[in-house]
Amino acid sequence: MNIRTFPGTAALSAILTLTTVAAPADAAGLLKPVNSTLPELSIREHHVNVVLEHSYAVTTVEQVFHNPSPQALEAIYSFPVPDHAAVGEFTYWIDGQPVTGEVIKKQQARTLYEQEKQAGHEAALVEQDSYKTFDISVTPVQANSDVRIKLVYIQPAHLDSGVGRYVYPLEDGGVDTQKNAFWSRNEVVDEKFSFNMRLASGYPIDSIRLPQHSQAAIQQIAPNQWQVSMASQVGALPQTVLSSAPSADQPPEAAQPLPAEQISTAGIVPAASLDQDIVVYWRHSQNLPGTLDLISYKQSDTTPGTFMMTLTPGDDLGVLQGGRDWVFVLDVSGSMQGKYSTLVEGVRQGLTKLQPDDRFKVVLFNNAATDFSGGFKPATAEVITPLLNQLEQYQPGSGTDLYSGLAQGLKGLNTDRSTAMILVTDGVANLGVTERKRFLELLEKADVRLFTFVMGNSANRPLLNSMTEVSNGFAISVSNADDIVGQLMLATSKMTHQAMRDVELKIDGGRVTDLTPEQINSLYRGEQLTVLGHYRQPGPVQISLTGKVGGQQRHYTTEIILPGESLLHPELERIWAFATLENMQAKMDYLEEDDSSNEDTKQAMTDLAIQYDLVTDYTSMLIVRDEVFKQLNIERNNQQRVANENNARQQRLQQPVTSQRADSQKPMFNQSHHRASLGGGGSGAIGHWILLLIGALLLIQYRNRRRTS
Repeated sequence: MNIRTFPGTAALSAILTLTTVAAPADAAGLLKPVNSTLPELSIREHHVNVVLEHSYAVTTVEQVFHNPSPQALEAIYSFPVPDHAAVGEFTYWIDGQPVTGEVIKKQQARTLYEQEKQAGHEAALVEQDSYKTFDISVTPVQANSDVRIKLVYIQPAHLDSGVGRYVYPLEDGGVDTQKNAFWSRNEVVDEKFSFNMRLASGYPIDSIRLPQHSQAAIQQIAPNQWQVSMASQVGALPQTVLSSAPSADQPPEAAQPLPAEQISTAGIVPAASLDQDIVVYWRHSQNLPGTLDLISYKQSDTTPGTFMMTLTPGDDLGVLQGGRDWVFVLDVSGSMQGKYSTLVEGVRQGLTKLQPDDRFKVVLFNNAATDFSGGFKPATAEVITPLLNQLEQYQPGSGTDLYSGLAQGLKGLNTDRSTAMILVTDGVANLGVTERKRFLELLEKADVRLFTFVMGNSANRPLLNSMTEVSNGFAISVSNADDIVGQLMLATSKMTHQAMRDVELKIDGGRVTDLTPEQINSLYRGEQLTVLGHYRQPGPVQISLTGKVGGQQRHYTTEIILPGESLLHPELERIWAFATLENMQAKMDYLEEDDSSNEDTKQAMTDLAIQYDLVTDYTSMLIVRDEVFKQLNIERNNQQRVANENNARQQRLQQPVTSQRADSQKPMFNQSHHRASLGGGGSGAIGHWILLLIGALLLIQYRNRRRTS
C-alpha cells in the first residue's frame, strides 16, 4: 500500500503500510429481502457530480436501475446519510420526462406512495432513517427495463487548519443489525460509474488528493477552479495519477500529490462497486491571513436575506504547558476478536511516548466497563510493562455499553490537572443506558474535554457530537477511505494547544435574526466558525468576536457590508433551515422523553422542513405524476425552488471565481498571525504521539473488522 502524506506525518507511514483497504460488509446499494426468491435488480449506471464552491457543496447523484425479470418490481436503494446534508431535490423520469418531488409529512408520503404502488402507478419516495441512511423507493421498474432517478443534496464545507475534506459516503457501517439481517445488498455498478467534482476556491490551493483513489484525474480548468474525475466502464484499463517526487534536499516521505494544475490524466478504473467512501482533500497555501468571508442570498429589497459568514482566525493559540491526564476509552466489543493483539501493540508504543509529568488511564468497554489500568498511572517502564502483559491476556467480546465506558473513564479525575478523554468507537450504544440526555448530563458534570473519533457512516453521530459539544471538545468523523494520519494530526494540534473558551459573537446592525448556532462555546486551533442567519436591512454591520484564552480576554472586531439584492446562492436558505432543524432536534433530545413540549417542537420542525423542502425524520419527498399532485392538492413549491437553484448554479459556472472575503478594508484578525496549517510546527509531542499511534492502530482494527465480517 502506497502512503501519501502531508508534511510532518511520516512517522506513522511504516505502521499504516501494514493496513489494507477492504470492502466493508455493508455498503450503499439496492436492497433485497434476504430470503426473497425474486430476481435481483441491478445498478446499470451511477454518476456523481459535485460542485464545491467556497463554503458549501452540492452533490448530484444520477442512477439507472435495471429489472432483468419478466415481471415489474420495486427498487429500494439505500445509502448513508452524509454529515449535515440536506436533500433538496429528487427527480424520477416518468414517460421519459423528469418529475421533481415535493416534501410532505412522512407518514402521509408513505401512505400515498403505497396507494400509487398498489394501483400500479409510477411513484417514488425518499425517506430518512434517523441518522443512518437515506432510503429511496421507486415503483414500478417494468419487466426487462430501466428507471432513471436523480438525487441532490447540499451540505456545508469547512476547512480545518488549512485542509478541506469532502466525503461521498458509500460504506454503510454495518451497525444496524436489524436492517442488515433482513436485507441483502447489490452494490455493483454493471456498466458505467463516474465521479466528477468541481472545486472552486477564492484562496490558493497547494494540492488535491484522494487517499484511496489514486486513479483519479486532477486538473486545473481555470484560475481558482479544479476538476477531480474518475470513471469506470466495462472493459476499461486503469490509469494512475502519479505523485510528485521529493527534491534532492527533501526526505522520501515528502512526496506529494501533484499540484492540480499539473495533472491531466484521465482517471479510468475497470470496475465499480459502491462499497468504499470517496474522500477528497485539498490544502490551501500556507501563510494565508485570518479572514471573515461572506456569501448571501436576497431576492429583493422587500424580502429577508440569508447569509453564511465564515470566520477563519489567525493562529494565535499557544502550546499548552505542564503535565496532563489522558483517559483512553476503547471499544472492545465482540467484533474486536482477531485484532486484539494489534490494539495491545498500539497501546504499548503509545505509552512509551508519554513524558514523566503526564499520567494515563485505560478503560475498556463492551457489555460492561473495565478500568484496566486501575486508575491513573505514571508513565514509567515499571508500570507500563506489567500492565501491557495483562492487557495481552484480555479477551474481547459482547455488546456495546458506551455509557458504562464513559462513566468509568470519568472516575478519579484530579481537578488540579487538565484532562482529555479520547473515545474511539464505530458503533452505537445498544446496552445499558441509551438515552441521549443521560449521556449529556454525565459529561456536563465532569471537568473534562471529550475528543471523539467517529468511525464509520453508521455510528450514532448525533449522540457523539452532542457529547463533545457539552464538554467543549470536538468530534472528528473518520472514513475507512480517509487520510487517517492527516485526521489524527488535525486532532492532536487542537489537544496540545490552547483553545478559546466562552466564545461570543455579536452582530450590530442589519436587523439580523435567527442565528445558528445559537451558542458557540469553544474554538480550537485551526477551526473555522461558520454562522448562518437572516437579515432585513442591507448595509454596514459591526462584527465582534470575544473569548478567553487561558486567563486573558481576546476581542476581534470588523465592519462588513450585507448586500441588497444577491441572487447567486439560493441554496443558503436550505442550509440555514437544515442547521436550524439540527439545533432544534438536539434541544428536543436533551429534554425528558415525556416532556409535552416535544410535540410542539416536532410540529415546528415539520413545518420548517416543508417550508424549505427538506427530507428529515418527520418529512419525506414524494414523486407522483403531475396530475396526481393536482388531485392531491400538493403545490409544486419544490419544483420552483429547484429551478431557481439550478439557474443560479449555471450562472455561477459562467463567472470567474473570486474571493468572498468581507473584511479586506478592516481585517478582523491580526495579519501577523497566519492561519493554522497542518504540519506547521508547535504540536506537542505528548498527545501527538499517543493519539497518532493508538488511533492508527485502532483504525487497523476497524478495517480488519470490516474485512473479517
